[in-house]
Amino acid sequence: MTKLIEYEQASDEVRSVYDDIRATRKTDYINNFWKAIANHPPTLHRTWQAVKEVMTAPGELDPLTRELIYIAVSVTTGCEYCIASHTAAGRAKGMSDEMFGELMAIVATANMTNRLANGYRIPVDDQFQT
Repeated sequence: MTKLIEYEQASDEVRSVYDDIRATRKTDYINNFWKAIANHPPTLHRTWQAVKEVMTAPGELDPLTRELIYIAVSVTTGCEYCIASHTAAGRAKGMSDEMFGELMAIVATANMTNRLANGYRIPVDDQFQT
């Protein structure tokens, strides 16, 4: 298992990222994902900047919708850690059990139809081309 870098043992570079995570998320908690990738500080910094930009910057998608998308992708790629962490984040942003159930139905249906389309090698309709 990967060593988890706790704040107290972290380098100044890693602590700086942890401090930004805490400030941005308004929490003292640093989850294990960040502690694991802190073993390579450039990856920690680069990944946090990307996540921060995509998940917290103002945009047309509200925070709950962003979490729902993240859950859907995580389910599709099979990332147990990401499913757990983003489901918790989604619930904190208002996701109900009913919403989660609908999301799972959409994910399951999309995965099924995507595989059928790929397996049959269906050509894309001209009217769908942009």
